[in-house]
Amino acid sequence: MRFLLTIVPLSAALIIAACSPSSPEAASGAPASATSSAAASAPSDGTPAPGKTAPANAALGSPEWYAWVDRTLAVSDDGHGPRPETPAWNQAVNTKLGQEAPQAAPGSAEWQQAVDALLRTRVATH
Repeated sequence: MRFLLTIVPLSAALIIAACSPSSPEAASGAPASATSSAAASAPSDGTPAPGKTAPANAALGSPEWYAWVDRTLAVSDDGHGPRPETPAWNQAVNTKLGQEAPQAAPGSAEWQQAVDALLRTRVATH
């Protein structure tokens, strides 16, 4: 009887240890490819990826601001797409934002402010 009381708990402990993940990435439940691709896309010096930092002093509606929004949302894919400051570009931004798109008139100062606030929040959390 003493033999059974010793062997059963030890066997259970060995089985549990054998089935447990050995690395912290595996324990988090994230697939190895997701963690490696995320690490590969972020620069090793801790700086955010290009286009993922909000411009510090870019005024709403400035060329720098339009370029940042364009990069962040990938509106003009490698130069193919509508030009910034056009109604087509504003519509493309609304399409990219989906349900989060501002209700203000596209291109208006209120719309630019809402897009800016939304994208700055996204950049800060990603």
